[in-house]
Amino acid sequence: MKKKSDKYPHAKTYRDRHGKARWRYRVKGFTAELGTDFDSDEFKRRYQAAEDGTKAKGQIGAGRTLPGSFDDLVAHFYKLHFPTIQENTRADYRSVIEPLRIKHGNKRVSHLKVKHVMGIKADLHLTPVQANKTLKRLSQMMDLAVQMEWVAANPVKGVKKYATETEGYHTWDEGEIEQFYRVHKIGTPAHMCMTLMLYTAAAKVDAVKLGPSNVKGGRVQYRRQKTSKNPSGVLVDLPMHPKLIEAIEATPVTFTYLETRQGKARSRKGLGTSMRKWCDKAGLPLCSSHGLRKAICRRIAEAGGTPFEVMAVSGHVTLSMAQEYCKMFGRRGLADSAFARMGGTETEQNLTNHPARFVRNSTNQRKKRRISDVW
Repeated sequence: MKKKSDKYPHAKTYRDRHGKARWRYRVKGFTAELGTDFDSDEFKRRYQAAEDGTKAKGQIGAGRTLPGSFDDLVAHFYKLHFPTIQENTRADYRSVIEPLRIKHGNKRVSHLKVKHVMGIKADLHLTPVQANKTLKRLSQMMDLAVQMEWVAANPVKGVKKYATETEGYHTWDEGEIEQFYRVHKIGTPAHMCMTLMLYTAAAKVDAVKLGPSNVKGGRVQYRRQKTSKNPSGVLVDLPMHPKLIEAIEATPVTFTYLETRQGKARSRKGLGTSMRKWCDKAGLPLCSSHGLRKAICRRIAEAGGTPFEVMAVSGHVTLSMAQEYCKMFGRRGLADSAFARMGGTETEQNLTNHPARFVRNSTNQRKKRRISDVW
């Protein structure tokens, strides 16, 4: 028999100040009251609204949302976008949007100007990456405000993002991949994890579900969970790499390739924790599981692959990201060919007698609410 919490994930019971049992939906930065009558039609209605990132009408607190306010815009944004994205992506959205809502929820959207956006950006100057993520989400919401004719133009468009030195998660280079394999031999869970993710470009949330059922006709097929709620969710269909076949044959499994020793499926978070330990054991503090997706994209780009080839392997749905990988990692090959045209270098120059620094680069309280016209 399933537990109540299993039937409704993220729904938890608690006692109010009168000792009455109530239910609440809670996921990273977002909460919604579900009432006291578990599994009733009203409970289900509120739960479904919470799953979609909104609060059902008639719910405690819903009446305090002021039309035309930032609170109102956030509710519209969640209702529009959350049904088509996965929970981990929803959590990422909330982590950026909810701090804005707490601070600016009662302010009138039509009064948001460029200078106010610049102030929001400046408040986050110590964390430029987070500032840029905030500008991105705020811009998406203001695009929606334009579509709903709340504002004539998006004020976020006039604000430049911070220039950041980071390029996101560290991308594994070939030396780091070899170092990991030297420590974690074939037949170990670590070796299986590395090989599976490296030759399928699967994210953690997808990798933990891959197993023999995903192999058909010598090919690995899976639908990316990040896009699976979208009607056009991407089906990744890849040929089996010999090294992946070798790793699978050396690793006995029941249902999934990355299952635990007890034969249970690993969770996304559990895999991330394990990978962190395996990388640290191999002396690779900068490396992570996400960086393996970037590594296979790097390999394709360095081999002269096109952005469309990167998309076919990685399952990206937008051309811009694949183009960025080709731009980022294809420069070395382009530089070699450019110098070869000039006759200024030999592209296969032997570097064994050069100083080591030339051989390999280092890695990189509640009151009556009134809508405010002042930001």
